[in-house]
Amino acid sequence: MSYDIAADIQRLKREKDAVILAHYYEDGDIQDIADHVGDSFFLAKMGQKVEQKVILLAGVVFMAESVKILNPTKTVLVPDLEASCSLVKGAPYERYLDWRRKHRDGIAVTYINSSAEVKSISDVIITSSNAEQIVGAIPKDRKILFGPDQHLGRWLSKKMPDRQFEFWPGACEVHVLFNAKRLYELILQHPDAVVIAHPECDDSVLQHASVIGSTSRLLEEVQKNPAKKFIVATETGIFHQMQKLRPDVELIQAPVLDAGCSCNNCPYMKMNNMEKIKHALETLQPQVGLEEALRVKAQVSLDRMMDITSGKAVQWPQEFSL
Repeated sequence: MSYDIAADIQRLKREKDAVILAHYYEDGDIQDIADHVGDSFFLAKMGQKVEQKVILLAGVVFMAESVKILNPTKTVLVPDLEASCSLVKGAPYERYLDWRRKHRDGIAVTYINSSAEVKSISDVIITSSNAEQIVGAIPKDRKILFGPDQHLGRWLSKKMPDRQFEFWPGACEVHVLFNAKRLYELILQHPDAVVIAHPECDDSVLQHASVIGSTSRLLEEVQKNPAKKFIVATETGIFHQMQKLRPDVELIQAPVLDAGCSCNNCPYMKMNNMEKIKHALETLQPQVGLEEALRVKAQVSLDRMMDITSGKAVQWPQEFSL
């Protein structure tokens, strides 16, 4: 990392009254210049706590949208407006709306990896770190419409077998490429390794994991588990924080089907770089903007997530009415 550009970014943060929030999947140099690094839920919460007038979200656009929805008076920047997500692209608003209308009596539990438009027709937002808590707060006689990541939903349904789920057929293009057969072979080569995996992975991969959880949960496991070797089935950006916390451990990336590709890197997260961050702070562009009517509708589902995770009671709609 160039010291000069890092120094320029720090200067610009002071001049613009800006704070940088970065996701674990960003490159290490971006994580190192960020004020706060975390998973989607942490970044959404932190966006509500920071005092600066400008928030630069080094991640993907849906994360910045969530911060803007919850903080309408703040200027929210992203390094690249093209940094999308395969889950967002796989759940377009009109199709998601049709799905909701087919199951009007269900509660739409939508992963935070979704557009603001989809959030506006959802009942509650979840992340991989709070999904079980959120679903547990929904009356047991209500069907759960879970989208857009079916693998996270199916993993959750196994933990909560008394609940009725309907799944949107979406998946993360990075996590589904981890290969169970090659993972099994890798485990045989490293029998002393602890296998940890994100629940967006296919069930065939999750069956080999000792610990399944959000990026923050996997990071916690590496930090606290005395083991010296881990096989990690999630995006490679998390390795930076894991290695900082535990420089003594060996981290092995879980294998994908094609041994010659770097498919375990999220192409959207990796669109961001230091130059784009500097430019965004210099120009205060690109900004994430939402029409107020859309923002207000989307905030309902995010507020429910925040309320439930804060221990507050919430009201659930009897039927989807749009």
